Amino acid sequence: MWATSRRDLAVAGGVMAWIATILLVDSIDAADRFEVTRQVVLGVATWALLVTLLRRESPLVRAQTALVVVFATCVEYTFSPLLQAYTYRIGTVPLYVPPGHGLVYFAALAIGRSTVAHRYARPLVAATVVVGGAWAAYGMFAAPRQDLLGAFWFACLLGFLAWGPSRALYVGAFVVVSWLELIGTSRGTWAWARVDPVLGVIGQGNPPSGAAGGYGWFDLYAMLLAPWLLARLSRLRGGWASGGSLRGGSVAQQRQDLVVEQAVGRQRVPAERPVLAVE
Repeated sequence: MWATSRRDLAVAGGVMAWIATILLVDSIDAADRFEVTRQVVLGVATWALLVTLLRRESPLVRAQTALVVVFATCVEYTFSPLLQAYTYRIGTVPLYVPPGHGLVYFAALAIGRSTVAHRYARPLVAATVVVGGAWAAYGMFAAPRQDLLGAFWFACLLGFLAWGPSRALYVGAFVVVSWLELIGTSRGTWAWARVDPVLGVIGQGNPPSGAAGGYGWFDLYAMLLAPWLLARLSRLRGGWASGGSLRGGSVAQQRQDLVVEQAVGRQRVPAERPVLAVE
């Protein structure tokens, strides 16, 4: 159990290091003729890392990660090049961003299902609330540009921590997403507009303080829809009538694995609270 937990934390740390490296390489000045090549290389390498990490995971984790990639990519192209709530240095969504969202989810999942996260769940949740709350308060009352969006997203994060299917997952998301946003904006890879483009009245920090709360919606949708998606695929393969067998386990087992407090893949960790049943 502890060996698996150490592996999960090592994977999360490795993903965060990869994120920092990609953003650093992307921010280095280069001639225009090399830009396309750089974006393709970074995109292919990030996809390769994501696929490699998912090869040893259960079908449920793969489905959750795929759903996060799909949802996040749709949001990226809607709110960046279309609405310009934030803009990337290259003028459009970099090729490494879609698989990067999958890595962010997987890193948060790895943190959330680790034994350490469960053993110290209460202090970790408390630390997340305190740090996130202080950051949101700074954005609202002391930052050079008022960050109403960050405060709203922090309220979403509080909701996920209180009622979401996995507190530990959202603690992990807070760590990984905050790391991602701070590095990306500081390196100039992307920049948030001062005011939201939809209503035109909501101030946005650069980055918004509670970005992890906004990202938490991707996690929630993925966890709720993945079992349904696997069941549909099982029916298409004709496995439903014969007992719902799936590669890596039955549909019932995949649903039990939905909450990261329970086992994912080969790990068995006691749940910190009752398991959410998703039908």
